[in-house]
Amino acid sequence: MTSSENNIWIGFDLGGTKMLAIAYDEKWNPLGRRRRKTRGREGSDNGIERIASTIERLLSENELTKEQIAGIGIGCPGPIDLAKGRILTTPNLGWDDVDVAGFLTKRFGCGVTVMNDVDAGVYGEYQFGAAKKSRCVVGIFPGTGVGGGCVYEDKILQGANFSCMEIGHTRISSDTRASGSATPGTLEAEASRLTIAAEAAKAAFRGDAPNLLKSAGTDLSEIRSGALADAIAKGDDIVRKLVEEAACSIGIAVANVVHILSPDKIVLGGGLVEAMEDLIVKAVKKSAREHVMPVYKDTFDVVAATLGDDAGAMGAAAWAKRQQSSPKV
Repeated sequence: MTSSENNIWIGFDLGGTKMLAIAYDEKWNPLGRRRRKTRGREGSDNGIERIASTIERLLSENELTKEQIAGIGIGCPGPIDLAKGRILTTPNLGWDDVDVAGFLTKRFGCGVTVMNDVDAGVYGEYQFGAAKKSRCVVGIFPGTGVGGGCVYEDKILQGANFSCMEIGHTRISSDTRASGSATPGTLEAEASRLTIAAEAAKAAFRGDAPNLLKSAGTDLSEIRSGALADAIAKGDDIVRKLVEEAACSIGIAVANVVHILSPDKIVLGGGLVEAMEDLIVKAVKKSAREHVMPVYKDTFDVVAATLGDDAGAMGAAAWAKRQQSSPKV
């Protein structure tokens, strides 16, 4: 497909382990997609070039051109300077102060909206997925870290200058275990996939998780969400217990959010949830209901995201269109 009309929106999801670019037409039909490993530890200069080249490959492989792009929306992990379109810091990638908007605008000659990656995923679910018709939705996405986002009446909850809802870095316990940030006892330290994998690796090493040891060994890079789910299915009860404990911690965080925002929908997303949806959703819902004030028990529902990997890219593209098409006040 070739055309000189700029009617294509690019959604980009930058994750801790993978990046995904999808091109959409104005009716949100996908025109093509491109996925690559993030390789974040190679540095931000290499990373941002990798983002741009991924979009260029997406265009080339689907006979699209730069001139057709109406705008780009990109979701990035960590706090974002919204006005400048800069990544401020990404604890799980090691990137600091990266001018994403400036780089991509120069490369593609179009508007670029930079947002937090979970904000993008939650907005995608709000517009197109599990949270359609909700008034207030909070998303919690456990992965390499634990991200959070909130959409209230079609607006992403954002701070005066920076993105917010960094729920993974809120402290929920007195435990001294740390995570991607310096603060111990955070939700991320208690419930990220990386934390579960680390504890599962110890169990495998001790001989308490024989099925995990056989399929993935004790290498954290091999203990992915699918490996954890497979080990549970084959009878590694210790792995099930670790996942349930993490889900309980997420439930406590949900209760905290309910007391502050009283959302009608909590959406759980990410690869960990996708791999063990029933187990995690059930455990989070039970824990949340146990930890909220009685008056709130029946005011919210906990559900799994339905858009899968596409949530972040689709939400980023949709938010970019909303922001870039709205008259400036």
